Amino acid sequence: MPEYSLRKLVFSLEEVLHEGGPPPPRPYRRASALAVVANPFAGRYEPDIRWFMEPLKPLGLQMAQRLVAMLGGVDQVEGYGKGAMIGEGGELEHGALWHEPGGYAMREVLNNTKAIVPSTKKVVGVGGRLDVPITHINASYVRSHFDSMEVGCPDAPRRAELALILVMSNGARVHNRAGGLDAAHIKGEDGLR
Repeated sequence: MPEYSLRKLVFSLEEVLHEGGPPPPRPYRRASALAVVANPFAGRYEPDIRWFMEPLKPLGLQMAQRLVAMLGGVDQVEGYGKGAMIGEGGELEHGALWHEPGGYAMREVLNNTKAIVPSTKKVVGVGGRLDVPITHINASYVRSHFDSMEVGCPDAPRRAELALILVMSNGARVHNRAGGLDAAHIKGEDGLR
């Protein structure tokens, strides 16, 4: 039995067919997974919160595996990001507990990628939205993959809940032409270039 209470899972898949110019060779796809869980620390300050990361690890893996399937397999995923929305009864640090279970889950499912998983978090009211950053899975400096996906759920997070989010994409932004490091030139030594 997990040491957290899961209320719901919400998945979303977005396909961009064009951005006003010519259609790309394949649609740009972004997928998100959002898990709404009870916040065991809501309404009070608790000095020891790190224990909550461990029970969330299987949830992170489940969400990451589902996103990979939504995008068509590991070889289709080129970008990722994570985030957390904290209900009003919690604090920002409660969302930071998602860094390890969410980030490591995606890196494991995607065969130990090199780049750090970008992240964001904020305290919100019910129905809050979060722009989750996306970067390339193996090199954070690949400018063509800098993106974000807006994620939310109409009835979450409630005051004593957390909305934990993972996002993946299948490539560069449609019509990217801002220069910078090209994905074809990644060295893969340090997760940056």
